[in-house]
Amino acid sequence: MANGKLTSAEQDVLDEIEENDVDFLRLQFTDILGTVKNVAVPARQAEKAFTEGIYFDGSSIEGFVRIQESDMRLVPDPDTFAILPWRQDEESAAARMICDVYDTSTDEPFEGDPRYVLKQAIERAKDMGYEVNFAPEPEFFMFEEDEDGRATTETADHGGYFDLAPKDLASDVRRDIIYGLEDMGFEIEASHHEVARGQYEINFEYDDALSTADNVGTFRTVVRAIAAQHDLHATFMPKPIPKINGSGMHTHMSLMTEDGENAFHDEDDEFDLSETAHSYLAGILEHAPAITAVANPTVNSYKRLVPGYEAPVYVAWSDRNRSALVRKPAARVPAASRVELRSPDPSCNPYLAFAVMIHAGLDGIEKDLECPDPIRENIYEFDEQKREEYGIDTLPSNLGEAVDALEEDEVIYDALGEHVAPKFVEAKSQEFEEYLVDVSEWEIDRYLETF
Repeated sequence: MANGKLTSAEQDVLDEIEENDVDFLRLQFTDILGTVKNVAVPARQAEKAFTEGIYFDGSSIEGFVRIQESDMRLVPDPDTFAILPWRQDEESAAARMICDVYDTSTDEPFEGDPRYVLKQAIERAKDMGYEVNFAPEPEFFMFEEDEDGRATTETADHGGYFDLAPKDLASDVRRDIIYGLEDMGFEIEASHHEVARGQYEINFEYDDALSTADNVGTFRTVVRAIAAQHDLHATFMPKPIPKINGSGMHTHMSLMTEDGENAFHDEDDEFDLSETAHSYLAGILEHAPAITAVANPTVNSYKRLVPGYEAPVYVAWSDRNRSALVRKPAARVPAASRVELRSPDPSCNPYLAFAVMIHAGLDGIEKDLECPDPIRENIYEFDEQKREEYGIDTLPSNLGEAVDALEEDEVIYDALGEHVAPKFVEAKSQEFEEYLVDVSEWEIDRYLETF
């Protein structure tokens, strides 16, 4: 809203609501842990949402505010308006808009809003003359449901990497998911069966960091909703089945200059990477342990980050193989030069994860950090002595170690902001402590009758 009047984008939304007989709006936002929340309002409230915002109780949202500071205001972003595809066959439609959260006591953006945290990172890049682009590759599993509609860990098929039907029996479900995503404005690049049975990947186009983070949340919502229509449960849990590959979210990044050039490209460099790209990459490697707490934020994340299952655990980079933490993918054209961080998983809060990656890379640029040489050998085959010889560290082995690394890294901790950082650390420390005192089925099976 500008000067008390609707912007053209906001008016366009009102027109679409009327043209498509939208009866309800879901005003979405994301809590600190990455869970998408929503306040549903009748579509006739759309204009009020734009001009006044919609108020809600922030004290009930994980990590937001205390009860005495509870009043929050949702301000919808009209550029995120989309009709929900699973309601289009009914007489009326439902739509969603992603919102920014405002503090009613100050009428300023709420510092605990993860979307605001990412916007601050984007602003820092802009001040340095860059626009940040991201492209994640979220993987997920689909499982059958039991007779009560609860999720099992029985996979919907027994296919493997890039398999076709009949082994890939979920291809029809993926097709419906892709149609749903396209209905919501996604440009889908590819879809395929992943390495593990019941595991899939759908890739969507590169975009600016904020739009991409919005898209990750939307992606997870659409995948779950359409899978449920097929009586399947889709999960972005990193490692739902032991002893097979887990689900990652490899994340590609690049910086564009103000004149639209790719700041990461230099055709005179052996790797086609500019000095800016080398410094950005060095920043990612420098802050990798702390990034891990945010990009791999659950106890279960570290069941994926173990040697032997194609997950990157070694802090190094390569232009040739996938055993390193960061990879420089081959680029057919200068605009495609980028770096790929392979450790994140799809349980992360995309706003916070992208924010810390941006700050880490920009820190590398500001400090002119020197990038180490790439490792072109298979690091999975190195023993400890050879890794030490090459100076290759490993990522934290559990959530507790990762949170410790986050607290010790001033750049990444500060990137989360004064509100989010302590709340995030508190929540994740508690999660790890609860895990430590729990007794697993593995322990019962192993020890109960033995001792």
